[in-house]
Amino acid sequence: MTHFLFDIVGFDLDGTLLNTSGDLAAAVNHALATVGRPPLTVEQVKPMIGGGARHMLKQGLTATGGYDEPMLDALHADLLAYYEANICVLTKPYPGVIDALDALAAKGVTLGIVTNKIERFARTVLGELGLIDRFACILGGDTMAESKPSPMPIHEMVKLCRESGGGGDRAAFVGDSIFDIQAGHAAGLPTIACSFGFLMQPVAELGADAVIDGFDVLVPTLERLRA
Repeated sequence: MTHFLFDIVGFDLDGTLLNTSGDLAAAVNHALATVGRPPLTVEQVKPMIGGGARHMLKQGLTATGGYDEPMLDALHADLLAYYEANICVLTKPYPGVIDALDALAAKGVTLGIVTNKIERFARTVLGELGLIDRFACILGGDTMAESKPSPMPIHEMVKLCRESGGGGDRAAFVGDSIFDIQAGHAAGLPTIACSFGFLMQPVAELGADAVIDGFDVLVPTLERLRA
């Protein structure tokens, strides 16, 4: 086996590996409906994803009339309960994800996930899709004291992957949001942004080291980055 130039590749989850937008939009709209707010489209919800469920709900409430903290607290609980019960109705991997993960594994790369999604939700959805065993570690937004854009969970991901794989620590991080790119860079990793994800701004403004339009070009993009 030819040695690959990265030992570890970490991934965001929502908008990167998985298209979770339909199920997340349904959860947001369930919460909004309990206070008589109009529903949002999936396209309206997509830019709200990435900072965790509470952040997403704040933006949904702001877009439909505002909120106060007691309302936010109550609706956050409603949103989480609904989402947990309907977590994998529409969710699926993006095209090419399975092939890309297979290709990296065949090159001896250890894979990890750092998401701002609650860890148990991340594990549930990956389990339902049959993907959970592909990753040496899965860190959620509630796993550590800080979440992305802090570099803390990225550093932890590298450490756990290194311990699991028994290899080096040359790592890269792949994501779709400003939180991902800032966290990766703060941790000293090269970053790749997914142009097809849940973008809050144009992908060129994220400051990633490279951009991919699909997972079919992930491996050659990683090879160019390291070179």
